[in-house]
Amino acid sequence: MREYSPDLTPPWKKQAAVPEVPADRDLVVEEASTGFCGAVIGCEAGTVTLEDRFGKHRVFPLEPSGFLLEGRVVTLVRPTGNAPARPTRTASGSVAVPGARARVARAGRIYVEGRHDAELVERVWGDDLRIEGVVVEYLEGVDDLPAIVGEFGPAADARLGVLVDHLVPGSKESRIAAAVTDEHTLVVGHPYIDIWEAVKPSSVGIRAWPRVPRGQDWKTGVCRALGWPENTGAAWQHILGRVHTFRDLEPELLGRVEELIDFVTAPPSSPSGA
Repeated sequence: MREYSPDLTPPWKKQAAVPEVPADRDLVVEEASTGFCGAVIGCEAGTVTLEDRFGKHRVFPLEPSGFLLEGRVVTLVRPTGNAPARPTRTASGSVAVPGARARVARAGRIYVEGRHDAELVERVWGDDLRIEGVVVEYLEGVDDLPAIVGEFGPAADARLGVLVDHLVPGSKESRIAAAVTDEHTLVVGHPYIDIWEAVKPSSVGIRAWPRVPRGQDWKTGVCRALGWPENTGAAWQHILGRVHTFRDLEPELLGRVEELIDFVTAPPSSPSGA
């Protein structure tokens, strides 16, 4: 039987010692107290400057245990010596563009169902999205999707892409998606009940995602079946922390996100006869 601390802190959140990590340029971290997530763009004596995916800069002190790296608490320290070589590929597998700056956000958008979906997309496609100027927003469900699309007002130069969970024939989600007929909107989806399932079990360290009885909250049921504390927020941070590249995700999600990015960034079609 697993042992947990009195406050039910999951085993994956415990660390014998907080590691020190050099604040190398382009390292993506989250500031623990504010939740601000960004890439390191500068490090002076005692401070580090982060840039988020919208190009916003914030300066934070290099305090002990002040940051999260892939879900784990770390202490950032000023780098010494030569900085490591930049990666040649982004987490999505695209060719990295050294020194590229975030593009001004397009009018088009990609909508996903929830915060976890948005965080997973950012984890793998964040570099690509910044270069393309694509903003991802989450909706907290798609029950009102036709009205949401109408309110957005898609156009040839402001396309809307929507990623839907559990988009399978006969599902409620499939009926909602079919009601969206706007030519400048693309609705695609993956077959998983929740975005958690789009992460390969082997990446999370489990044999398979458990089956949860109908009528039971799926995330809570997963935690219960795996013997994790029923803290879905902590469970998600554990899962997200195991995602490093596109190889950690199922193909059914990979293809759909790439399709949405291509759709939103495609140039407007020329008028017929032009």
